[in-house]
Amino acid sequence: QVQLVESGGGLVQAGGSLRLSCAASGRTFSSYAMGWFRQAAGKEREFVVAKSWSGGITYLADSVKGRFTISRDNTKNTVYLQMNSLKPEDTAVYYCAASNIPTMKEGGYDYWGQGTQVTVSS
Repeated sequence: QVQLVESGGGLVQAGGSLRLSCAASGRTFSSYAMGWFRQAAGKEREFVVAKSWSGGITYLADSVKGRFTISRDNTKNTVYLQMNSLKPEDTAVYYCAASNIPTMKEGGYDYWGQGTQVTVSS
């Protein structure tokens, strides 16, 4: 079992930055691939970024390439999402998730956090 808790969301102006954190419980965190998804109001949840347990594989949605970066610290059981050059269309609830393999598919994730709201004002 892995429990995930996101933090770091908030309100930011367009062009600004935020860093989200996802703290995981469980001694097997380092064996899981970690991903971030987001869901805007009235829309389906969509993939943002994922990284393998070793960090050697990273998937990134086209909409955030060059702006968002995922990193993980297995010693702290934490994964981060650094978001730069934020746009109003990045406004959403952001979720972290854990999977046995790195994937862009929502169904491939076994554990989910409760989400954290990110709002980007224009």
